[in-house]
Formats: sequence, C-alpha cells, structure tokens
Amino acid sequence: MGSFSTFVFLVLGLVLNGAVFCNGGKTSSYVRKVEKSVDMPLDSDTFKVPHGYNAPQQVHITQGDHVGKGVIVSWVTPNEPGSNTVIYWRENSKHKKKAKGKVYTYTYYNYTSAYIHHCTIKHLEFNTKYYYKVGFGYTVRKFWFVTPPAVGPDVPYTFGLIGDLGQTFDSNVTLTHYELNPQKGQTILYLGDLSYADNYPNHDNVRWDTWGRFIERSAAYQPWIWTAGNHEIDFAPEIGETKPFKPFTHRYHVPYRASNSTAPFWYSIKRASAYIIVLSSYSAYGKYTPQYRWLQEELPKVNRTETPWLIVLVHSPWYNSYNYHYMEGETMRVMYESWFVQYKVDVVFAGHVHAYERSERVSNIAYNITNGLSTPVKDQLANNMTEPQPAYSVYREASFGHAVFSIKNRTHAYYSWHRNHDGYAVEADSMWFFNRFWYPVDEYSSAH
Repeated sequence: MGSFSTFVFLVLGLVLNGAVFCNGGKTSSYVRKVEKSVDMPLDSDTFKVPHGYNAPQQVHITQGDHVGKGVIVSWVTPNEPGSNTVIYWRENSKHKKKAKGKVYTYTYYNYTSAYIHHCTIKHLEFNTKYYYKVGFGYTVRKFWFVTPPAVGPDVPYTFGLIGDLGQTFDSNVTLTHYELNPQKGQTILYLGDLSYADNYPNHDNVRWDTWGRFIERSAAYQPWIWTAGNHEIDFAPEIGETKPFKPFTHRYHVPYRASNSTAPFWYSIKRASAYIIVLSSYSAYGKYTPQYRWLQEELPKVNRTETPWLIVLVHSPWYNSYNYHYMEGETMRVMYESWFVQYKVDVVFAGHVHAYERSERVSNIAYNITNGLSTPVKDQLANNMTEPQPAYSVYREASFGHAVFSIKNRTHAYYSWHRNHDGYAVEADSMWFFNRFWYPVDEYSSAH
C-alpha cells in the first residue's frame, strides 16, 4: 500500500446466484450443487497405506527456517519408532548427508498416535533440487523438493492457496485441480482447517491419519505453510481433552522460533520476494497478549527493499459478505487493521467461509465512536450472501477451488481463482496486483 495504503482481502475455501451487479461488485452466476460434500470412504485409494513393514506415511514438508534454506521433514511410522534420520542429497550429486530428527506420540481420548517424526534439514542451497529418504531399517521411501531462490526484491515465485480442504470427494478434486494447474505453484499457503477430525465422534483422530496420507502426494514434494483454523482447536472437555491444538501441534511443526515467536500459531517466513506473516484467529490477540506483542515487533522488521511483497495469512476473514461466519473476524480486524495500513500490507488471505470472495483495496480505520464512519472505505490508507453486496466486495461466488498468487517482480503479481468444475487453466476471477510499497496505484481499472 502506498499513498493509498489499503489492502485486498481474499476469502478462499472449499465452498450462488445470476451474474448480478449489486451495490458492490459482481456476484457470480456460478451455482454450485446444493448437496453436502460427501466424505471419501476410509478404504479409498486416496488414503492407501504404503506397502512394507513400518513404511513411512503422511510425509510432508514445510519451511524450516526464516529465509528458505531449511526444510522440516515430517512423517509417521505405524508399527515402531524406527529410524528418525533423513538422508538427503542434491540432484546429480553422489554426496549424501544425514539429519537426525525427533519422534513424538500423543493420546487423545481413546486414540494413541503412531510415531510422529520431525526432522529439520539446515544449510541447504537456494534454488536447488534435493532428494530425500526416510524409513531406514525397514521400508525406505524416497521423495524430492526444490528450495526457493535466494531472498531478493525481483525474484519471481508462485504460491498456491488452499483452505478448509477436509477429506471429501470435493477435497480430492480441489487438490487434483491444483496439481494440474499449468501455472504450477511452488509452495502452498494453507489457510487453516485441515482434517476436520473434530466433526466425527470423539474427534476421531484416525481422520488425522487419513488426511495426512491424502495430502502426501503434494505435501511431500513442496512446502505447505500452515495456518491454524478452528477445526484444529480440538478442545473437548466433555471427553477430558482440554489442551487446545493437541493433534495439530504434534503433527504439523512450523519454524516459529526463527521469527522469535513464542508459539507455533503465529510466525513469519521469507520466501523469494515475499514476507509472509501467519496469524492465529483462535489464540489471544488483544493488547498485551503474546501474539499482539509479537506482531507489534514483527511488522517494523519487514524490509521492503529485500522482500517487497507483504502477505498475511489468517483463518477467519475480516471482510466477509456471506451470512456464514459473518463478522467472526471483526475483533481481530479492530485490533490489527491500522497496523496493516501503516505497514502497507499487500494482501490478506483467509479461509473459513467455504466460499470465495475478493474485496476492494479497503480499510475501515476511520471509524471511532463519535464520528460513526463505520463503512469500509475504498482507496484509503488504511449459497447465503448478505444483500445488497457490500461496496467493498468486488467478486464473490459460492464455489470450491484454489487460487494462485504469482509474483513477477517487485511491482507486479498476478492472482487467479480456479473453480473445481472448470478446466485446469480456466480463471474464474483474476487481477494484477500492484505492490503497495513500490507501485502504489489503483489496480481496479485492470481487474478481470
């Protein structure tokens, strides 16, 4: 955000009306099927257990440091702990290195987890393909990943965006659609709500295992950057489970200490030309809280001459014109929106609503209790939708899908939304983003 320091809010999710122009922007003519999404059966090939005794499963990776030279490799062994070593090597190199991780287990009501391994590989070379193996001693499995380019202002990089995935037939279509998108995302920014295990009796943690096997086909090969959603809380005092986020924190590690965070629910990373801040909608964020203090200290550290694109991930949207989850993000918006304006946040990505919406570049920081200016203001620094469409809402539709955010250089990035039921290359919504620090002009003349 520049002289007009506002930011764009995008709500993405697995989640109807006739190309209607309202008081706001466009409500799509797309009509999704009314039927509830159906769970894939537990014996589906999608959840297939790998062959071999104690074979590693649920393999996934995420960034393992602040700048992209580290990777956290995670996997589960079902029968016994086995080896917690990762062997890795550069493509076309015969020199293999080892890294040693740690193994964890947890219990949740009547469920006891298998053996969960986390191993951080450090001091990798930028922009390099690496192979890695896990499962030594019994069944060894091999995977690969590509490290990002060195951090720099004009480094192109493409992010995929998915939220609220779950493990339904629609979930499988969403992930397949992303995998086959010709834009080829290099890292997924995941916007919260993973397995939805808490929707099952006693928060059936077997559903954490099936979800881990489901996403392995992508998450073992490219980093997924994790945001915690409400379905990760797993707070269930009625069955004696009073520690929030227990399954999530045991299974999905993040490099939060690298950004001086005190908890894995809020943290930051640099990747190529982007500075990514992850926030927690479901951890305390009021004044004086750890998350508040961390963000207050974190935002001034962002060097836009090094990482021009400032991206924020949060689960519960601050702007949402659907009746579903309406206003749930409002108190967090009140706390932090003025900071986003001050530090020129480029874009905020959220999930939670199971639908799609893109806002104008807006903020609502002019309001106070005496002036009554309570409508979001454009261009100021700073299947159940509400009607009429609010002025801040540019485009909305109740579709399932994924998005792609492709950074071209320090001034331009291209964004697109892809419905599950369109062709792999079809863009249901798109726009060019102009960087708020380097090129602070209004994008909307070029939207769509």
